[in-house]
Amino acid sequence: MKILHVDQEKCTRCSICAKVCPASFIKMTEEGPQENEFRFCISCGHCVAVCPHRALDNERAPLAQQEPINPSKWDVQAARDFLRSRRSIRRYKQETVPQEKLLQILDIARYAPTGGNGQGLSYLVISDKEKLQQITELTIQWMEQELSSGVPSAAYYRNVVRQYRATGEDMILRGAPHLIVALCDEKFLRGQENAHFSFAYAELFAPTIGIGTCWAGYFQACAFTGYAPLLKVLEIPADKKVAGALMAGYSQYKYHRLVERNPLEVNWL
Repeated sequence: MKILHVDQEKCTRCSICAKVCPASFIKMTEEGPQENEFRFCISCGHCVAVCPHRALDNERAPLAQQEPINPSKWDVQAARDFLRSRRSIRRYKQETVPQEKLLQILDIARYAPTGGNGQGLSYLVISDKEKLQQITELTIQWMEQELSSGVPSAAYYRNVVRQYRATGEDMILRGAPHLIVALCDEKFLRGQENAHFSFAYAELFAPTIGIGTCWAGYFQACAFTGYAPLLKVLEIPADKKVAGALMAGYSQYKYHRLVERNPLEVNWL
């Protein structure tokens, strides 16, 4: 069953669609682009999006679902400032974010690039306060086990555990009202890297609708080891695993300036 459809009246045989296809699924013939029987379409949509004449359609990336790009709306300085303004938020208001806004963030996250267009992520949003407190406590318990076992990297957790046990300060989830957990199939090899791309999009978009975010690194470290008590609380299906996590909520404070970073270091060969 063929998935490519060519409007012969519009097609100019420019072959751009075949040249940009990452899987070499498209081959050029005298009749125009055709499917290469030795390759497989990965549904990336490049071929349809790149055609300057709207001559190509692909059932796995339909032309009808693609929106036109308008680069004239983009401003270089605005884009630069926007990217530099991203902050990791570690102080949150105890006000829950409406589901509609969280869905907006995750809807953008699904457009992030993934290896081979594998995608493969689903999301679990945890907003129950007791559940979030359980997650923090269990992550601390896991850290304590790592410390008592003499794991070299666990030294990094010592101050986190000490602070939590002495004051109750939550340095795991930072008191965020929401934890977004990315899940993937147990055997999916690219889950973690795809989640990183996904959450990079999420955290960049979130401030545009007034939401702050921060990577839940301690939680991730615990979950990635398969720590059973934590996974039980998350109620993750047996065929799924944690691929990443992001805290979300309204920031207590507003940042007023763009922060500098180390000087750019580049070598040329």
